[in-house]
Amino acid sequence: MVAGGHDEREQTLNQLLVEMDGFDTSKGVVVLSATNRPDVLDKALLRPGRFDRQIVVDKPDLKGRVDILEIHTRGLKLGADVDLEVIARRTPGFVGADLANVANEAAILAARSNHEAILTPDFEAAIDRVIAGPEKKTSTLSPEEKHRVAYHESGHTLVAELVPTGEPVHKVSIIPRGIGALGYTLQLPEKEKFLATRNELLDQAAILLGGRLAEEIVFGDISTGAQNDLERASELARNMVKRRITAKKRPGR
Repeated sequence: MVAGGHDEREQTLNQLLVEMDGFDTSKGVVVLSATNRPDVLDKALLRPGRFDRQIVVDKPDLKGRVDILEIHTRGLKLGADVDLEVIARRTPGFVGADLANVANEAAILAARSNHEAILTPDFEAAIDRVIAGPEKKTSTLSPEEKHRVAYHESGHTLVAELVPTGEPVHKVSIIPRGIGALGYTLQLPEKEKFLATRNELLDQAAILLGGRLAEEIVFGDISTGAQNDLERASELARNMVKRRITAKKRPGR
């Protein structure tokens, strides 16, 4: 009988614990490990004398992203119009690997366009590619579908501009990208945020549903283009209930 994956994990864990317990503390041996799922680690690994000291490496803030971009663009020729702080502001939530990918993509796009240096539009296009996937140059959208997508994204944009806590809209596109993305509305945060209030979460949900509502108002019908928006809004509402960030009626609503 072949042992299952669970048995393999148990055997690996037990052997690791045996090896760690056998270290002589006077020999100066340090054991390091890394994981992006600390929530699933066996408690036996975290006991004193084992992996008892945990260092959280969080996503970089604005300054951290600027520093990372400086490292990854050190060997690249940048145009005079390139401001790394602006690029860092456009990439909230990006980790080091994402920023390295942005710099690499920007260099490739600049080379394809025969630019003598990497320009701001090259970085803009690279960020769009990393966020939403490559542009589909052979899109088969009909004029009617493009018309609907345009109104859909306009709905997101208008709601983002009208809600009290909406972030400024930086870019709106109806160019299909990646898998299933027929367009997108990109907001650019004015400052780094680490908390979200109840009203901010409600406004985020409203922005997500703005495209669907625009379709219903203009065309009298909705399409499957709002599927991802509904999924994200539902997940947002579900998390609010789970974390007891319940919605109180805002004055005027």
